[in-house]
Amino acid sequence: MAVTHGPSSARHSHVFLGAGHESAERRTWAVIALCAVMMALEIVGGLLFGSIALVADGLHMSTHAGALLLAALAYSFARRYAQDPRFSFGTGKLGDLAGFTSAIILAMIALLIAYEAVTRLFQPVPIHFAEATPIAVLGLAVNVASAWLLSGGGHHHSHGHGHAPGHGGHDEEHLIETVAGSVRLTVFEDGVPPVFRMFGDDLSAASVLIETVRPDGVRQVFAMADRGGWLESDDTIPEPHAFIAQVYIGDRNYPVTFAEHDHGAHDHAAHRDNNMRAAIVHVLADAAVSVMVIVGLLLARAFGWLWMDPLAGIVGAFVIASWSWGLVRDTGAILLDMVPDRRIADEVRRAVETEGDRVDDLHLWRLGPGHLGAIVSIDTTMDRGPEFYRARLARFSTLSHVTVEVYHSAA
Repeated sequence: MAVTHGPSSARHSHVFLGAGHESAERRTWAVIALCAVMMALEIVGGLLFGSIALVADGLHMSTHAGALLLAALAYSFARRYAQDPRFSFGTGKLGDLAGFTSAIILAMIALLIAYEAVTRLFQPVPIHFAEATPIAVLGLAVNVASAWLLSGGGHHHSHGHGHAPGHGGHDEEHLIETVAGSVRLTVFEDGVPPVFRMFGDDLSAASVLIETVRPDGVRQVFAMADRGGWLESDDTIPEPHAFIAQVYIGDRNYPVTFAEHDHGAHDHAAHRDNNMRAAIVHVLADAAVSVMVIVGLLLARAFGWLWMDPLAGIVGAFVIASWSWGLVRDTGAILLDMVPDRRIADEVRRAVETEGDRVDDLHLWRLGPGHLGAIVSIDTTMDRGPEFYRARLARFSTLSHVTVEVYHSAA
């Protein structure tokens, strides 16, 4: 039994930072600067005007800035040491470590808020509404501005794609210009096995035929059926969806090239920047508490319900604890090298196991935002080396570091 290892001897990069790493780093430092200015203004103003509440909020702002400082330093350290050979798989997971730490800090903050709120529920203290309410409003304004800056100043874009009814869930959409007008061809797989769908005026199922030609020369013919509003192939399309589709409409042929893409690549956990997520959660948690405090203060002042203030604190503590748990769960899974996306793992198996080859072992883990590592052990009776399977896996844009083992067994 022969064993061949990959990757090839060609030098490859171990820099696995997120696509917007430097931009995220700059935004985090900008928010820290904003918090530092507000902290100084509140502390100095509180001392000048004799407001202990203003001084207390300024000190609270310092803890807020400290949590964001952790995120900023993680970005800076990861960038600075991205090519340090001491890190076997780069520094891409440093942001996840910082996110995990931030989540623990958030959990501690939630416990402290809950403890203080419960204490005040049973032992009410006088509330200085004239000072407390403006400070809470000011804190909310700072948090809204911070969240706006961290999210990209309102200019970031979503990677999700909306679809009209019946048009969603496809790998690619191609517009075919025919002699009778424009025709739209898609691969549809929204909750169903993948099929061709074709949209256009005056299309007849009897006059349309699709033949796929794959890179290895394998051909498959798909007859179409009328589904009332569109045509749909009778047979499902095997993975991978990388082929040339010869679309026959009447007596004319229109070739269309399909290339496989990572499904929902920009939405699944593999692309999530947990360091930025933790920073935003810190800001949103503070904003949520500010909203709860404002509501509690207004109701307490209007109706004399002093218990509303600590109750708002308890609700805020539960909200923060919930967000903290989500961060701990997701970042902890990454730090423990859990499989980040089972769908990609299944698609990797299908991409390899097409002609009797078998995946004996597959390890898939996250290296950094948008970067996955994979070790694939393959048993084959064919005379194939690692580069053959590496070419098959090249269509997965998130696979940034691939090691292939090939075991040649007797036919």
